[in-house]
Amino acid sequence: MRSDGHRISGSLDFEAARHRSPQTSGSSVTVSCVNWFEGRLAAYDIETTGTDTESDRIVTAAVSIVGGGEESESRTWLVNPGIEVPADATAVHGITTEKVQAEGQPAAVAVAEITEVLATVVAEDIPIVAFNARFDLTILDREARRHGVEPLIELVGGPEGLLVIDPYVLEKQINKFRKGSRTLSILCEDYGIPLTEAHDADADALAAARLAWKLGRVNDDLGAYDLPSLHEEQILWADEQGRSLQEYFDRQGRTEEVQTAWPLVPFAA
Repeated sequence: MRSDGHRISGSLDFEAARHRSPQTSGSSVTVSCVNWFEGRLAAYDIETTGTDTESDRIVTAAVSIVGGGEESESRTWLVNPGIEVPADATAVHGITTEKVQAEGQPAAVAVAEITEVLATVVAEDIPIVAFNARFDLTILDREARRHGVEPLIELVGGPEGLLVIDPYVLEKQINKFRKGSRTLSILCEDYGIPLTEAHDADADALAAARLAWKLGRVNDDLGAYDLPSLHEEQILWADEQGRSLQEYFDRQGRTEEVQTAWPLVPFAA
């Protein structure tokens, strides 16, 4: 059941998915030949109290499982982070301290549910689609550790168990010389994808899935990858992109440090 009292369609049963065996017919294993962008995608997005992945908190989250010719499933959370929601964060996403205190789930409960839903889809070989996944997945990881919840990376058996599609990394790889910013809103406009409620977690998640689908469809090289290979390539691409940006900052005399780890920053115990 959604945090706002509405049931999601379909079922998200982590234990069943984790132990599911491939479908067989006699001695033959059924293998899907669908391109990754035409299969099921689990779009994930959060809105937070700020931009520090180590200390900021989730205030809203959404997971929308779409595509593959099947009925969509979606779930949303309003989360009481246990701290004040700063005014500058509220100005971005519209969520106030008063709202999360009155209507939000306790953070520990919501974080456990979000983590389990994402672990379930990964166990079903459905990729998590997140725009700038490094931010959304690192915040979730730190929230899990903060509240005594088993982190996603451990639920899936370590980094090699993750399966992530990041339209930010993909677009930066195929369009290296784009001028200006690469926000979700800008890229959606450029690729003809509707996004009428930017910084709403549910709307942003769905837009990210549509953007991933569009990038796979319009770029033959991206579309030809199988999911595990594309995940591994994004690790390399994100590292290259981060190093290139760091070199640019260094030449400009800027002091920012660019993170290159992907799809989340490893936890420093």
